[in-house]
Amino acid sequence: MFRSLKHTYAQLIDDTKGVTLVEASTLCEDVRKVLGSGHHTRTDESKVVGTILARRALDKGIKLVSFDRGGYLYHGRVRALADAAREGGLEF
Repeated sequence: MFRSLKHTYAQLIDDTKGVTLVEASTLCEDVRKVLGSGHHTRTDESKVVGTILARRALDKGIKLVSFDRGGYLYHGRVRALADAAREGGLEF
């Protein structure tokens, strides 16, 4: 996971092959469709990213993952993304 001042990004990577399997970010069209227009907090946006990431992973048959928070503290946007991905069906 990576977060900038404006956006949140998440990827599922196969470390043995060095290949990105699934990705989602606040820049994705799917995330923007769910959020719609209007003002949303970055935490709300991160929840949607986690949900979309989980759905895309499950569609590819990926259920068990390891969560690398990228050195960020486990609160706020990081926690929102992780919790939404768990609720979406991913197992950490």
